Amino acid sequence: MNAKAIEKTELNKILEAAADYAVLDGGKERLKSCEPADTVAEAKRRLTRTQECVKLLFTYGLPKVEYFEPLGDMLTRAEKGAALSCAELLTAANLLRSVRIVRESVAGVTDPEIVEMKRLADGLYYDRNLEDDIVGKILSETEIADQASEKLFALRREIRALNDRIKARLGEYLTGAEGKYLQEGIVTMRDNRYVLPVRAEYKRSVKGFIHDRSASGATFFIEPEEVLEMNNELRSLTLDEREEVERILKELSSRLGRMKEELTAAQEILEETDGYYARAEYAYSLSAVRPEINDKGVIEIEGGRHPLIDKKKVVPVSLALGKEYRWLLISGPNTGGKTVTLKMAGLFCLMAACGLFLPAKSACVAVFKEIYCDMGDAQSIEESLSTFSSHMKTLVSIVEKADSSSLVLLDEPGGGTDPEEGQALARAVVEYLLKTGCTGIATTHYSSLKEFAFSARGIENASMQFDAQTLQPLYVIRLGLAGASNALAIARKWGLKEEILNAAASYLSEDSQKLNNIVRRAEESRQKSEELFIERGKDVAALKDKIAEAEEERRKLSAEREKLQAGAKAELRRRISEKAAEAEDLLFQMEEIFKKSELTEGDLITARTLKNKLIGKAYEAEEEEESKARYLPADKDKLQIGDTVFIDTVGKTGTVLSVRKEKNEAEVSCGEIKLRVKISSLSALINDGNGQNKKGVPARREARGGKGGNSAENNIKVTKNLAPRLAPSLEINVIGETVAEAVPDVEAFLDSALISNLEEVRIVHGVGGGKLRAAIHELLRKDPRVKEFRPGRYGEGEAGVTVVKFK
Repeated sequence: MNAKAIEKTELNKILEAAADYAVLDGGKERLKSCEPADTVAEAKRRLTRTQECVKLLFTYGLPKVEYFEPLGDMLTRAEKGAALSCAELLTAANLLRSVRIVRESVAGVTDPEIVEMKRLADGLYYDRNLEDDIVGKILSETEIADQASEKLFALRREIRALNDRIKARLGEYLTGAEGKYLQEGIVTMRDNRYVLPVRAEYKRSVKGFIHDRSASGATFFIEPEEVLEMNNELRSLTLDEREEVERILKELSSRLGRMKEELTAAQEILEETDGYYARAEYAYSLSAVRPEINDKGVIEIEGGRHPLIDKKKVVPVSLALGKEYRWLLISGPNTGGKTVTLKMAGLFCLMAACGLFLPAKSACVAVFKEIYCDMGDAQSIEESLSTFSSHMKTLVSIVEKADSSSLVLLDEPGGGTDPEEGQALARAVVEYLLKTGCTGIATTHYSSLKEFAFSARGIENASMQFDAQTLQPLYVIRLGLAGASNALAIARKWGLKEEILNAAASYLSEDSQKLNNIVRRAEESRQKSEELFIERGKDVAALKDKIAEAEEERRKLSAEREKLQAGAKAELRRRISEKAAEAEDLLFQMEEIFKKSELTEGDLITARTLKNKLIGKAYEAEEEEESKARYLPADKDKLQIGDTVFIDTVGKTGTVLSVRKEKNEAEVSCGEIKLRVKISSLSALINDGNGQNKKGVPARREARGGKGGNSAENNIKVTKNLAPRLAPSLEINVIGETVAEAVPDVEAFLDSALISNLEEVRIVHGVGGGKLRAAIHELLRKDPRVKEFRPGRYGEGEAGVTVVKFK
């Protein structure tokens, strides 16, 4: 890619901004010097790596590359046998640590979409033992640990002991009779040997070796005879220590030297990885997206934001070219965003080719072999070229080199010379470039160039929008429309005299005025259409909201209906169980009376009373059946508002509020609840108000009983039965019952519990062979009222109990 395109589109500034997120010096330099890919495959590979790094950093929270200083030539010196310094070895340990962290962290991610970064990480080689040895043996850039080797530990222990003995002996000089000979009561060192500062006049009073004297000659530094041998031994031990340290450093350096190739490759991989992590962080900071890539010259950008403009100030721009047309001609007022849009299109293509995400809602860009730019003031003082001459020099190069794999960006071609000749030249250049098959964008104020774009194939007009009321640019691009420059309107806004403006308007050619008027009217019509479209969109949104509200209301009604149905069924079962229990109780009492060997008059009266009560229960049941018989299936043609109906699906009566025959539906008020139900699920009341229904059946049958006939009294038969049933409770015990006996009891128990608004109950079934428990669990699974059930916990009965929760 030519350097001019990178400079004019400001890709170099983008790469520098992204490089600020890199950790390694090498990573920064690699990213700053990144060359855009010239193939779709390479561009996609780079973008895939960036996408994977976004996921690694912000989804899986992986650490970035650990910092280490560049190794320079230290690995080469180590390979040749040189002993590296402590500081250099610590730098190498930092590299080993960084390699290990990247390798292990990336390898630990099992996401099948992480492929490219795993391939990079697989190329990393490290030696954990060597890393630990360096860190463990070297304490700082100048110090090796005592435990670096057993020999070094022993030597340093001896050196410390000998130092203590020397200091102790010299201390005796300071406190003893010889103290009077000393200049100061201290022990000092000369040539790494302990000495005493002796006054010059007493230098012969202290036997020993003279190492030095002060500048004034008043003090001699004497090593006493008694410590001479100890200092010699200390000197020997210090030399041994130095040799051992040198050996340790050389051994560690040798191990590094043997890994030169692997570590050199690892350093390059880490720098590459660091660059892609930086791309990922830069994408996150821009709220950027991964673009689609193609080699067809197609560019489609929705809501693109130039990355060098403040996010709070930039106005998103959308544009498209490369399908129906390969060239875009952008016109409109000055400061309206034409040049920024031109640069953004080229910049986005180059950014994607470098593996950078784009700040846009969505983007599809092409990979070009070359991008040619002619924008900005190209005046050259050194070459004595005017602005126009410099532009011509650039245009000559572009028309010679551009082909179908090129993108051309021209900012107001033909400027800087006579307008008539300039626009003729601009049109000719654009017309020629169209024939080469290249993709391009040009900005212009020339009317003839706008007219050409209306009639020529392969090129489309686009305009940067301008608010005619406020005279402010809107930074919005409109395809298919040419934009007016609005120079006179802007000049009027800034206060240019009306006399001058009128004169300028009179100097405009008739064709120019006509074109400007057409463009202006087209823009006004477009704005009105857009306003109508926005209003229609609001109406559609409001209608959708109402539909959603109606759907939610229908859902609530449906849920309420299901609740009523479940309640009605439970109530029916409860009433049946209640009446059966009452009848059994009456029969039980009668049976107890007849068990007596002799019956008194009082027993007969009691039995007769119990019998009458039992007959009354039979009448009540018949009356309910008769009440139900007073309803016939509703006829949608005869059903009217206000009719009383029986809702079969709910088991309740209600009043008809409205009838929708075309949908076979009716709205029924059932207490405080309104239901929309099918007419086929309704039964209409057929009582005519005179005690007769429409079929002539008495609304209430004659009372049965009395003497003879088929009376309820004569049909009474006393039999043994179970004891009266208990009221609903929190628990039922069915241990000892068969499956056939237990299932109905459990079913009735659940009904009673639901009627009593219980949230949780227990069913005690025991463990046994498991058949009873399995049958009860199957019943619970099929019951829509049951939210969940579980075995009892410790202390609740465990496997012998099932705990049930209702919805």
